[in-house]
Amino acid sequence: MKIITAHDVYRHLTWERARAAVETGLRDLAENSTVMPVRSALPMGPNIFGLMPAYLGSIGVAGAKLITIVPENRDRGLPSHQGLVALFGGHDGVPLAVVDGEALTVIRTAAASALATQWLARPDARHLAILGAGQQAESHVLALATVRPFAEARVWAPHPERVAAFIERMTPCCSLTLKAAKSAEEAVQDADVICTVTAARSPILKNEWVRSGTHINAVGACRASDRELDGPLVARARFYVDSFAAAQQEAGDYLLARQAGDIADGHIVGELGEVLVGRAPGRQSPDEITIFESLGVAVEDIASAYAVYRHMTEGMT
Repeated sequence: MKIITAHDVYRHLTWERARAAVETGLRDLAENSTVMPVRSALPMGPNIFGLMPAYLGSIGVAGAKLITIVPENRDRGLPSHQGLVALFGGHDGVPLAVVDGEALTVIRTAAASALATQWLARPDARHLAILGAGQQAESHVLALATVRPFAEARVWAPHPERVAAFIERMTPCCSLTLKAAKSAEEAVQDADVICTVTAARSPILKNEWVRSGTHINAVGACRASDRELDGPLVARARFYVDSFAAAQQEAGDYLLARQAGDIADGHIVGELGEVLVGRAPGRQSPDEITIFESLGVAVEDIASAYAVYRHMTEGMT
């Protein structure tokens, strides 16, 4: 059994491999060749301990991610998401690897947003907005630049000093110009793609700020009580999810809009995997708004962990 460190994950899980792995997992989910219950979330006061198991039939691998989510860790200088992924052979049950879950989550989450952007954003998208300035903001800037030739990204977060540090940290490794915004409204002005990667409990992105034709990756809210988008924006958009079953339990952006009467049952157009396999329609016109509600699902983790394991053990280049 291999122990795969964060260094190994960052070395071997390139953005191209990560997108391919996430696509494999979501396609399997759409084609019912996977077994994936909705994750178990154990409350730890304001924090969460999660268990996320899955079996992927197409690659014959099973596993589970164990993860803690502690939003206040950002103030402690620690990652908000920490954990590990245990990987097993699906045919013989042999333990294959234990993989660093923090690094894997950072990469696969951004890779899922990049995949959604590739399939749902307008082909001519050039202006990116990032709401948030943490790990996921970093990974999203890098990942999305691999699927669209963005010229610039405007960045906003509640703490301006973190935005300044983010820009200083990321400018040397970015192909696009990074600019600090004084407000979320200013950040999304003229944006073609918006990524919300915050720990917000209430909306930080309002309908009236978003122009027609925008694609939104909504990443930060992963509990039924939390939301980053206001209800009218959700109502105005074509709404996609990574897992329909998970969205019914955990997607606060969707559930709270439905509870408020902004949307009705059936507002979800489909899972991203269903778009990939042609079972659900994607963007229908240049003017419509699309939202990808990314809760993060176990098939993404297991497929990504196996991609790292396979690349390391088979000496692939």
